[in-house]
Amino acid sequence: MSHDQFEVLSNQAVAACAFVYFLVFLSHLAAWVTRPREVAAATPAAVSTGTAGGVAVADPPAQDTVGGGSDRADLWKRIAVSLTVVAAVIHLLALVTRGLAADPVRVPWSNMYEFTLTATWVVVALFLVTYKRFKLAWLAPVLSVFVLVVLMVDVLFLYEPVVPLRDALQSPWLVIHVLAAITATGAFTMGGICSALYLVKDRSQTKHGTARGWLASIPSLDALDRLAYRWHAFSFPVWTFAALIAGPIWAEYAWGRYWGWDPKEVWAFITWVVYAGYLHARATAGWKGRRAAIVALVGLATLWFNFVGINFFFGAGSQHSYAAELIVRSVGG
Repeated sequence: MSHDQFEVLSNQAVAACAFVYFLVFLSHLAAWVTRPREVAAATPAAVSTGTAGGVAVADPPAQDTVGGGSDRADLWKRIAVSLTVVAAVIHLLALVTRGLAADPVRVPWSNMYEFTLTATWVVVALFLVTYKRFKLAWLAPVLSVFVLVVLMVDVLFLYEPVVPLRDALQSPWLVIHVLAAITATGAFTMGGICSALYLVKDRSQTKHGTARGWLASIPSLDALDRLAYRWHAFSFPVWTFAALIAGPIWAEYAWGRYWGWDPKEVWAFITWVVYAGYLHARATAGWKGRRAAIVALVGLATLWFNFVGINFFFGAGSQHSYAAELIVRSVGG
């Protein structure tokens, strides 16, 4: 196949995986509709203590552990998981063919469109890898909607034709730095989703005395808090390596300096400081629950502002803003 054909195939694969993610959401919706009514009011999840010295793992609500759902609901859940695997495979195909479309062949991480395409795949992959261990069936509907919306934004506003790598990107440190950054971004996003769900469920319980509707089917507040912490504890050292070690090494290779107060460098450090404060507050001051969730979401906001906002507001002033001009053109028509 030619490079142009690979690019067309990549675009078709993105559209196909987005459609399958939509089917995933519909399958979870069908599982919710066909659930037994008594399961909908299941008791909150307990929290297992884990191994000594480890981080406790969130247990799911009763219906996910004791199989109390109807046959139809269980069938729809299995269909949803199977479709998620299919979507992830097609998603990966889109990434691989995107890299093969370049001349010469390269990793598909040279601009915001490709970074977003990869980051959303990492989120799905992390979910599938941890699905059984952490019993994350309750998270699947939210995740499918999140990935679908981000992919739509990616295609509509961030898309770029395939081009060769710029000179500054032609380095092995591109793979090391960006791979670590993408992995951390995906895991931070998973933790942020858990923190957001914590605040939503906490508000529902405060207002009504108990969680209602779909919120009743997700783990307890304590379990959500611990699961969010687990994701952030994993992500932080990966982000530290990506932003404060691999990034400066790549900057010295590409631009002849380790640190240049580039807007993305500054905001990457701000993100690091926020998450460091989150983990430090939990470890030393005992911050948990609502306060910890708010700080975690502030960290997620700085992370995604660094990724997208810098290109809107500091495009010409950042050496990292490879897609800024195209984004402004797309939004402005």
